[in-house]
Amino acid sequence: MDIVGKNLQELEEFMLANDQSKFRAKQVYNWVYLKSVSTYDEMTDLPIQTRELLKEKTTLCSISIKDKQVSKDGTMKFLFELKDGNFAEAVLMRFDNRANLTACISTQVGCPMGCEFCATAKLGFKRNLDVDEIIQQIFLIQADTGLKVTNIVYMGQGEPLLNFDNLIGSIKIFREQFQIGARRITVSTCGVIPQINKLADLDFQSTLAISLHAGDQETRAKIMPVAKKYGFEELLSCLKKYTEKTGRRVTVEYVLIKDVNDGLEDAKNLAYAISKLKSNVNLIVYNQNEKSNFKKPSKENVMKFKYILEASGKKVTVRLERGADIDAACGQLASKAKK
Repeated sequence: MDIVGKNLQELEEFMLANDQSKFRAKQVYNWVYLKSVSTYDEMTDLPIQTRELLKEKTTLCSISIKDKQVSKDGTMKFLFELKDGNFAEAVLMRFDNRANLTACISTQVGCPMGCEFCATAKLGFKRNLDVDEIIQQIFLIQADTGLKVTNIVYMGQGEPLLNFDNLIGSIKIFREQFQIGARRITVSTCGVIPQINKLADLDFQSTLAISLHAGDQETRAKIMPVAKKYGFEELLSCLKKYTEKTGRRVTVEYVLIKDVNDGLEDAKNLAYAISKLKSNVNLIVYNQNEKSNFKKPSKENVMKFKYILEASGKKVTVRLERGADIDAACGQLASKAKK
C-alpha cells in the first residue's frame, strides 16, 4: 500500500487494522502532506514499532526520481520512473523571485493528441497515470527540494481531460490534503468538448486553460488533429457555455510559431473569434525541440500580435520562457534523461 494518496480515514483504518492507536494516522498524515518527509525514520513522533510496521507493510510512494536537471534560470525538471518502468516528467518553476512555486505535472505517459509542434506528442500514448502517480509527483518534488509547492498546472505530458476521473480525484487530494486552493490549480486541455461539459456540470472552480493556437478552423486543424474531431466554432460555443455556467474566465493559450500562426491576420482572426468569450490570453513563444522543424517567431511579431489582442480589449501576457536549456519549457517534455 502506498501512503501518499491515502486520506485520513484510510490511514486510520490501516492503523486500527494493525493494532495501532487511531491518532497515529493523523501524525503520519501531517508528516506526509504538510512536511513531505521522504522516509519513515523522519517521522520522529511515531514509536519505533509503528515506523517498522509502516516499513514492512507500506511504501511512501510507488514512483521515484530517476533524474533531475536544473536550468540556468533555476527551473527544475524531474524525470520520474513509474512502478511499471515507464517514465513521466514534471517541472518546478519560480517567477520573478516571488515566493510562489509552480509545479507543472503530467497526467499521462506520452500523449494521444498528436499536436505537430509538441515533443511529447512524438512519444505516442502509453497509458494514463493513476491518482497516486499524479499526486506523488508533487510529494517527491517537495521531499527532494524542501520547498512548498503553492500552484499546480496540469500542463505536463498528456491530455488531462482524457484521464478525467483521476484528474478530478487528484485535484480533490491536492485541495484537501496538500491544502492547495482551487484557484491555484490550472488544468490545460486541447479542447475535449464532452469533458469540458462535464467540468461545467461539476461547477469547476479551478482555472481552465484551452490550448487554442489558432484563430480559425483551417489553421488549427493543420497543427492540432483534435480540431478535426471537435471543430473550432463548436469548441468556442462550448467554452462560452462553460464560462456562463461556472462564472469563471478561461485562459486561452496560444503558441506562436513562425510563419504558421504568428501573422497579423492570425492575430485579427483570434481577436474576432474570442471577442465574446470571457477570457484572458497567454501567448507562448514556440520552444524549439529536436523532434520538430518549427521555428520561433520574431520578437517584433510577438509584440504586434500582443498589441492587436490588447487593442481588442483582452488582457494578454507573454509567458516567460523557463527551462528551455534543459528541455523543460512548454512543449519540450519528452521523458528523456540528461545526456
